[in-house]
Amino acid sequence: MSSVKAGRPEVTAPVYDHIAYDIVPGQQIVVRAPDVLIVEGLNVLQPARSTGRSNVAVSDFFDFSIYVDARTEDVRGWYVDRFLALRRTSFYRPGSYFHRYADLSDDEAIAVSRQIWDDINAPNLEQNIRPTRGRATLVLRKGPDHAIEHVRLRKL
Repeated sequence: MSSVKAGRPEVTAPVYDHIAYDIVPGQQIVVRAPDVLIVEGLNVLQPARSTGRSNVAVSDFFDFSIYVDARTEDVRGWYVDRFLALRRTSFYRPGSYFHRYADLSDDEAIAVSRQIWDDINAPNLEQNIRPTRGRATLVLRKGPDHAIEHVRLRKL
């Protein structure tokens, strides 16, 4: 991020595989002097943590940030729906991190996805993601149908 912000003509970044849930060894993407760089991630607005090496956060390099917000119950429902859809598609790939869930019945898949949501995703949302909402330049609030219901823009 600092290299892009400093205007370096070419910067490389690792490639992330959403199927394997990990960085692909030996693969990189090349970014060449972008006019606009979009950075996406659940935790990109977190403040810097004192590590002894640096007190710089990735969001320190952002000119503008957007937080997409929704009611927790809506996000949980979307997660379960997505889990069921992926179970019929990418979960069947042998290299998929979630391959072990591919052959679950609908009832089993719903139960497992709700358990994953309750044990992992909900705590992450409440403890790590939602607290960063106030750091965003723009907050978009989505309704149950994914339509934007509310827009909040901080004074620039």
